[in-house]
Amino acid sequence: MSRIGKMPVLVPAGVDVSIKADQISVKGAGGALQLAQNALVKINNEAGRLTFVPSNDSRDANAMSGTMRQLVNNMVVGVSKGFERKLNLVGVGYKAQAQGAKLNLSVGYSHPVNMDMPAGITVATPTPTEVVIKGADRQRVGQIAAEIRAVRPPEPYKGKGIRYSDEKITIKETKKK
Repeated sequence: MSRIGKMPVLVPAGVDVSIKADQISVKGAGGALQLAQNALVKINNEAGRLTFVPSNDSRDANAMSGTMRQLVNNMVVGVSKGFERKLNLVGVGYKAQAQGAKLNLSVGYSHPVNMDMPAGITVATPTPTEVVIKGADRQRVGQIAAEIRAVRPPEPYKGKGIRYSDEKITIKETKKK
C-alpha cells in the first residue's frame, strides 16, 4: 500500500471538510477549495482525521490513495496557512511592480509586460526585483509563478532573467579561441 496514503490528514481548528459522493470541499480562513472525488479511494472523516483507503487491491487504487491524500492535504494547508512562491529578477534595469491584481514587468523588452492575476491569487513586490505570489491553491500558485518565469527565463551565460528564489543557475563558460 502507498506509504503516503497510509498517513492521515489532520484537520486543524477553523477548517471545515465536507465529503460528498462526487466532491470534497474544504473551507477555511484562506478561502474554499473543491476536488472531484475518485471512485478508487474511500475517504473517512473521524473526529478531524481524514483517512484514505483504496477501494480495491489494484495498483491504480493504491497509487490514487496517496495522490488523493496529498491533494486533500494541500487543500487543508492552503485554506489554513496558504502557499507562496518567490521570484527574483536578475538583470540591469529589470524591475516588477504590483498594482492590485496586475503585475507590470520591465525585463529588457521594448515594451512592458502586464499580467493579470486570477481570483484567489495575490501578488506583491516587496522590492522592485522581487515578486511574491500567494494563494490557497498550491497548483495555481505554482502555475502563475511558472508563467511569470516564462516571460524571461534565466539565460545560462550571464544568469539574467526571472528565477525562483531557491533556483540555482549553472553559468556556462563562453567559447574561447
